[in-house]
Amino acid sequence: MAQNTIPLRSEVKAEDTWDLSSLFPDDAAWAGALADYEKLAEKIPAFRGTLGGSAGALADFMDFSRDLGLLEERLLYYADLRQSEDEAGSDARAMTGRFTMLYAKTRAALSWSAPEIQAVPAEAMAAFLEHPRLVDYRVYLARLLRFKPYVLSEAEERIIALHDEAAGVAGDVFSLLTNADMDFGEVDTPEGKKPVSQSAFSAFMENPDRELRRRAYESFYGTYEAHKNTLAALYAGSVKQDVIQARVRGYASARAAALFPDKVDEAVYDNLIAVVSANLAPLHRYYALRRRALGLGELRHYDVYTPLVPAASRKTTWNEAVEMVSAALAPLGEEYTGTLRAGLLGRWADRYENKGKRSGAFSAGSYTGAPYILMNYKDDVIRDVFTLAHEGGHSMHSWYSARSNPFMQYGYTIFEAEVASTFNEELLFRYLVKHAETPELRTYIVNKKADDLLATLYRQTMFAEFEKQTHELEEAGTPLTVDLLRALYRGLLEKYFGPGMALEEASDLEGLRIPHFYRAFYVYKYATGVSASLALAERVLGGAAAEREDYFRFLRSGGSRFPMESLRIAGVDMSEPAPVEAACRVFGALVEDLERLIPAGQP
Repeated sequence: MAQNTIPLRSEVKAEDTWDLSSLFPDDAAWAGALADYEKLAEKIPAFRGTLGGSAGALADFMDFSRDLGLLEERLLYYADLRQSEDEAGSDARAMTGRFTMLYAKTRAALSWSAPEIQAVPAEAMAAFLEHPRLVDYRVYLARLLRFKPYVLSEAEERIIALHDEAAGVAGDVFSLLTNADMDFGEVDTPEGKKPVSQSAFSAFMENPDRELRRRAYESFYGTYEAHKNTLAALYAGSVKQDVIQARVRGYASARAAALFPDKVDEAVYDNLIAVVSANLAPLHRYYALRRRALGLGELRHYDVYTPLVPAASRKTTWNEAVEMVSAALAPLGEEYTGTLRAGLLGRWADRYENKGKRSGAFSAGSYTGAPYILMNYKDDVIRDVFTLAHEGGHSMHSWYSARSNPFMQYGYTIFEAEVASTFNEELLFRYLVKHAETPELRTYIVNKKADDLLATLYRQTMFAEFEKQTHELEEAGTPLTVDLLRALYRGLLEKYFGPGMALEEASDLEGLRIPHFYRAFYVYKYATGVSASLALAERVLGGAAAEREDYFRFLRSGGSRFPMESLRIAGVDMSEPAPVEAACRVFGALVEDLERLIPAGQP
């Protein structure tokens, strides 16, 4: 869409925007609630020193925390959603700033509460938890008490808190360097010179002009080459921080510390890497197919993202997309599809782009408000229909969770969140393949599915393996030099791309440009999540009412169970290799399908 066709926020029809009144009727009501929040926070000091006195005293504080948290969530979501409507809007930005300052002050005032609860003797706490007023808080308190072995003295905790801000410096500097300070140069295009940037790089890599891709690639990675020592030092510093933090608290390793909050055994992480590593043959076949389909003598690193088939031409209006998603999700029953359909045709979603609106898409489900969805929907982009199904999965997960749990235990983890969203995408994929109007559309959908699964299953596992290697080396006392980091990453590129890939000298610099590496041991959740969702989709579609109900038990679990437990209830055991093995087989079947659908040399 040309820039001059993008409407101002004030020009967007009300029916195409979300209705935030489930949170607050207007900005004035929000401001009044912010004043109430400030007054409520003034009561915090009165609870200090009382929490171990009796079950009633602890219950009083938990009731207060619940009310404070509910108000916090409403205030935060409303301000953030208002700001996302127009990032340049000063009023909404001021609201976010006001809340953020007050929230930080309130959290600081509460900093004593978790250690005080954890200091209650185990025998006394066990008796407290039998009190009927604490029933709704048992899960929250049990999770908090799990961290007790890793809590230090008050003085030590204060020292760690003082270093918290500094711990994130490496990631902040990486972001500033790569997004603001680094100049990636320009390349000649048929439309004239165009700058290469972080955001533009992916578009260059998808361009059908191979020579243009090569020039953009060399310009981009040439800049990384010029900053390789700084980037390597930043990443090494981030790994060092992870290791130090884990050792200070007494965890066995940095990875153990990262997996502890979700109660995920390290064997799950190792199982993922082992199974994917044993099933690389379909991935290597896909890259061989890509080389043949593009008519290339050899596949280079800048050839792996350009589409194998042209985007299928199909216009899908918003209402048509909603009906399509509803039909695809019909196996989940009328409550699920009817609720989602009504929300999407109503005003759960902010549908289309306007000037200043936050890019991309997200779901923002809260306890008291509607599970809102931000979209920048385009009716000629089939991918946006998948995005709608994906975000709808998040929103319905929130809808079921909020209606099935008390506030203090309704929030589910990222580990679980990616299951509900990619589950919906899988059902939509199956529906669209079955009902594709043309062979070209079917081929496009299959290719999209293969590329998405490659990115989520194989690529994220490669990233996870790199993080495992770097942290183990740091923990063993081996310095993470730029040469070592590049050698590690090149080894993984060779492993995952296979013998058919001709890597560039600069290809291993990719390991120095992944933002997720500054949030260690996070990316594996994408791979496990999609594996679980594929297994659940097969189970639900191939089963009966009992299998469907198991899936709804998972959606309703919210934060009442740890993610591995809630997935077992749904019928998938992620501690076993079977779900990941099945996901690899799904990818292999997609590759076989593409081998039949795409003639060599005719992308």
